[in-house]
Amino acid sequence: MMNTAIVCGLIILAVLVVLLLAGVPIAVALGLSSICAILPIMDTGIAVVTGAQRIFSGISVFSLLAIPFFILAGNIMNKGGIAVRLINLAKVVTGQMPGALAETNVLANMLFGAISGSGTAAASAMGSIIGPIERKEGYDPNFSAAANIATAPTGLLIPPSNVMITFSLVSGGTSVAALFMAGYIPGILWGLACMLVIFIIAKKRGYRSRTRFSAGEKWTIFLQALPCLMLIIIVIGGIIGGIFTATEGSVVAVVYSLLLSLLGYRSIRVKDIPQILKDSAEMTGIIIFLIGVSSIMSWVMAFTNIPSAVSSGLLSISSSKIVIFLLINVLLLVVGTFMDMTPACLIFTPIFLPVCTALGMNTVHFGIMMIFNLCIGTITPPVGTTLFVGVKVGGVKIETVFSQLLIYFAAIFAVLLLITYIPQLSLWLPGLMGYV
Repeated sequence: MMNTAIVCGLIILAVLVVLLLAGVPIAVALGLSSICAILPIMDTGIAVVTGAQRIFSGISVFSLLAIPFFILAGNIMNKGGIAVRLINLAKVVTGQMPGALAETNVLANMLFGAISGSGTAAASAMGSIIGPIERKEGYDPNFSAAANIATAPTGLLIPPSNVMITFSLVSGGTSVAALFMAGYIPGILWGLACMLVIFIIAKKRGYRSRTRFSAGEKWTIFLQALPCLMLIIIVIGGIIGGIFTATEGSVVAVVYSLLLSLLGYRSIRVKDIPQILKDSAEMTGIIIFLIGVSSIMSWVMAFTNIPSAVSSGLLSISSSKIVIFLLINVLLLVVGTFMDMTPACLIFTPIFLPVCTALGMNTVHFGIMMIFNLCIGTITPPVGTTLFVGVKVGGVKIETVFSQLLIYFAAIFAVLLLITYIPQLSLWLPGLMGYV
């Protein structure tokens, strides 16, 4: 069985790499590599039919309905004029501290990313609005772009988050509410670590905000941003309080964001809705197809006992949890540099989860550790989508901004180690709510 697992694992890896290098879409590559791996031990007809059945069963899960609705809510809010209101609120919070505009960028990314569920959208919206203001006040464009890029993924940890729903499915039904609660402290720590870096650099360079708000202006700004913040409170509060499920909460998010954008802020029109629906449907199709096809790979891995082989291999290297967890982190960081979050989560959760649970790691804790790693991958080359978006809106070059990102990576990696080795940073809030 061990030899079978090794052979099938190597076939999956080799075929997947070849297909990806050839430019084949990753969903197709996943399916083909999985079928190729099972053919040596199974009849072709049976393998193909079973694969088709796995795709259907993989997407016939009620909880997956939350993904298209959260995507739709995010797209509505992205076009709903909330960015400026959140930026103004963040400006009030940062005040006159060194690098206040960059610190504002961090807070706004955390808020906007949490609402939209997209690090790329946060980097685009915040960079395009705050970047020009920072230029006028004498900020180095590379410094501004680095701060924007480094903190855009925080919204993927701070709920609601589609990748957490995906992890819930592939890990065997981990509580979405528990994952949502577990993401708050790691996401906030990521943001705070980057704010500390900004504070140190800005103090050395003498970056200070020239904007001052009166008490009346602060109150007006807060009232304007309050409806946006209420979305998080209503949706997450409803899920955590047991008023509705994550799927029902996603529908509430759509209705709330649509009413707010149409009737409250009047920032989108009825004629804009078809395009928003189209964009949401395209993104949903990509993610759901990926999930369905990944079910084939999960079946092949389970059938050939690949997770057990990987587990045995890792445990043969060392019996120390510290060493094994560090090794898994390094592997996930490498994976994140060349693979998007959703397929990486789908592929590597069934491989590494058994190893970590065998060493006593809680499933929710592992999920946050994995998602944290993959978030870092979105801001690293060669396929970091958030990195490329941040560079584009910042009007800078990757080679010039990347050197300034290195200190942020060091701070973020330090937080990752804290998250890995201090379980309560992830489990305290879910435990407080009785989820773990």
